[in-house]
Amino acid sequence: MSTTAPDVLRRTYVDTSWGQLHAVTAGDSGPWIGLLHESPLSSEVWLDVVRALAGRARVVAFDTPGYGASSPPPREGFELGDYAAVIAEACTALGMEAPVFAGVHTGAALAVELCHLVPDTAGIVLSGISLFSPEQRDEFIAGWTPPVPTDLDGAQFDWAVERYTRIWPELTPELLHVAAMQLLRVKDRYHWGYQAAFRHDPRELLRTAACPVLLLDAEHDMLAFADAEAMELAQDGRLEILPGLPGQPHLRVPETYADHLVAFALECASTKETI
Repeated sequence: MSTTAPDVLRRTYVDTSWGQLHAVTAGDSGPWIGLLHESPLSSEVWLDVVRALAGRARVVAFDTPGYGASSPPPREGFELGDYAAVIAEACTALGMEAPVFAGVHTGAALAVELCHLVPDTAGIVLSGISLFSPEQRDEFIAGWTPPVPTDLDGAQFDWAVERYTRIWPELTPELLHVAAMQLLRVKDRYHWGYQAAFRHDPRELLRTAACPVLLLDAEHDMLAFADAEAMELAQDGRLEILPGLPGQPHLRVPETYADHLVAFALECASTKETI
């Protein structure tokens, strides 16, 4: 008989208007926490955070529609609010109450949307919120999601390696593997959610968010330039910087990220109880 402890992770599918949404869950008590990944990856980037939270929260790491194992939108061209509405359907089906939503890059924009779609949202945690200027927006839309080359010589693999070596500083073999494999899993539609995120401007939704906002950011994240403006927009905002990190705090320091996240979730739950 094996003496290895069973993994705390559970995988589930939820029926939605866009088909089935896949999620990784853990924990049976504590505050509800929903985790939202960056494009074009999946809940795989959250697994260490989910394990770190399992004994302290009821956590759900979603695959955004069209990524990971979730069904895609019916077609290309939907807006980020449409993606968020489908995730909100899954939150209802899973019975999430007073959740805190935490997201990275595209996931951060989804968290801002969800705090308006899920009425009892207790708080949101944003790691890299995209507050682009018109010029930055146009640049990302035009240049960030070129087609993936594919041939029998493995051009798609070389392309993915080059891409992440270029855009993720201080890359490790483990980070490269998870990023490249999740992108290539959806290579023919990897740009769908990306482009929706680039078109999306979360400023008004962030300004009108009625719940507390935690900006939990890597010091050198490529979107960290937006933190100052985000703090001005948020009605109840705070900024916590994870020093020295080039990005991807959930992957590079998952236990630290989880500690900040659960402390904020418990604080939000306590505040709601006293109102």
